Amino acid sequence: MQLTGNLGEVAEARRWTRDVLLGVTEDELQDIELIVTELISNAYDHAVAPYALRLHRSSEPCFVRVEVDDASAELPVLGRSRFDGSRGRGMIIVNRLAKDWGVTEHATGKTVWAEITCEPPFRSA
Repeated sequence: MQLTGNLGEVAEARRWTRDVLLGVTEDELQDIELIVTELISNAYDHAVAPYALRLHRSSEPCFVRVEVDDASAELPVLGRSRFDGSRGRGMIIVNRLAKDWGVTEHATGKTVWAEITCEPPFRSA
């Protein structure tokens, strides 16, 4: 999903996530939506366009990977913000919800990613 930096896109990205990840439990989906929100918001606050959101799902083992691209070399820092005390906790939230998270650096910016485990899809006998 391509993003332009408009804050209204965050809600659109959550809806898109819900549409794409059919079969994920409601609890897992809420955690994934929160990770999507925090990674996009962090990119909008600390990086520059262009932005993109990607979701990857694996069934064995079951996990969802959220990726947000931006065009900045600035890396996210856990627990530190240049904003006032009411903000700057997004990566702390991601760190607590995700099984793992990290950054892949590119010549034109970076991809911040987070993975969350999920229940295996229901299989009939």
